[in-house]
Amino acid sequence: MKILFLSSFAHLVLQKNQTRTSGGAELQVALLARKLVERGHDVVIAGGDVGQADQVLLDGVMTRNAGKFHTGRCIEMLTAIPRLVQVLRQERPEWVAVMGWTAWLFILWFLRPFFRYRLDFICSLDSEINGEYRRENPIFGSLFEFAVRRCDARHSITSDQEKVFRSRGMDATFYRYLLIPRSFPRVSEKQIDLLWVSRCQELKRPHLFLDLVETFPEARCTMICPCEDKKLWESVAARAAKLTNLEFIEKVPYHEIQEYYDRAGIFVNTSTFEGFPNSFIQSGMGHAALLSLCIDPDGMIQRFGSGILAGGSMVNMISGARALLSDPERLLSMQEGSARMVAEWLDNDRNTTAFLDGLEGPPALQVS
Repeated sequence: MKILFLSSFAHLVLQKNQTRTSGGAELQVALLARKLVERGHDVVIAGGDVGQADQVLLDGVMTRNAGKFHTGRCIEMLTAIPRLVQVLRQERPEWVAVMGWTAWLFILWFLRPFFRYRLDFICSLDSEINGEYRRENPIFGSLFEFAVRRCDARHSITSDQEKVFRSRGMDATFYRYLLIPRSFPRVSEKQIDLLWVSRCQELKRPHLFLDLVETFPEARCTMICPCEDKKLWESVAARAAKLTNLEFIEKVPYHEIQEYYDRAGIFVNTSTFEGFPNSFIQSGMGHAALLSLCIDPDGMIQRFGSGILAGGSMVNMISGARALLSDPERLLSMQEGSARMVAEWLDNDRNTTAFLDGLEGPPALQVS
């Protein structure tokens, strides 16, 4: 089977010495692409143009430069269409897969009859399928949802998402994210009390973590915050510079970041929307407890006793942090629960098989 992933920056993950950062969805595309190659499939990643060479084989995955489709600027996106068409014509994939919200899913649906591939959508964030994106982006969001309903296959990364798909009249195959392979043994010594890692976006609410850091001046805190929203990032960086108990880092290459989760006692999530955060996976790999404002995919925090869910309340968030920081035994129990989640839920071979089952089963075309 030949599968092409359209993904802005997944190719960066495969470039081992790359200092640019990629997001969680791109990381998962790269991990899945490598596993599919191990299974004998022919895999292509069509990535956004950041100056990379075209037609480079990385870990068995063919990487193609598909132009500046990822920038959000209309002229560059329009000029990327002929480049994408060229890639599709040359590669002739059986499947084209997209992970996460993008209006390019509509363009791929439109091009499908010309190249006779089947189209797969992988849900990354809950808000992609619950109507939130369409409400925030009426035009592009409507085109995106139109295409989602007409995909030949759909995947959810949590069972909660699978239920949302079905409630909206669409079939979806459930598979879980893949584990990030370790490049070094886990460090058991906890040198960071509170860790926050995410791209700087409004929906990640980075200033709430700084509120937490200010509340606990005795805590050792680290914030890894790659710039995406420049204005927001500058405000976060300026405020972070005034906090003596905070180490602020703009970016860390993905193959080095696990060290921070290993050293962390508690990982903090302040996001509004997520699917199944890679940061929760890496926290489990690093035996870090979770302190989450809103996000609890498939009820994992309660199920495994892996941390504290604040229910959207900063008052609860602060009291939860205080409880964990002051009770080593409770903290250790939740760290063990976080590790147990990884051991029980995340198996790369099993989850790769589940992904393939969604492609090899009958088409799930829904147009209502």
